[in-house]
Amino acid sequence: MAKLNLILLALLMACALGLVTSQHKARKLFSDLERAQARERELNVEFGQLQLEQSTWSLHSRVERIAAQALNMRAPDPRRVRLIQPEGAR
Repeated sequence: MAKLNLILLALLMACALGLVTSQHKARKLFSDLERAQARERELNVEFGQLQLEQSTWSLHSRVERIAAQALNMRAPDPRRVRLIQPEGAR
């Protein structure tokens, strides 16, 4: 009977250690998940800001103003513009 009690005690200790280990791992994974979700939210906010910045930088009026001021570019004279159609479009 004492032998059976020792075997059951050893089995109980192994199960208890397994339970503690699995709970620790689950808590660690949950913590990792929360950190990843927080990072995702930060990246989504940054992505939205970058999209807004890109739309601001690429405004047609801004590009046209920079082309005229910084690069001295002007629209061509309409009389000198020729439209060319691709051969397959006729």
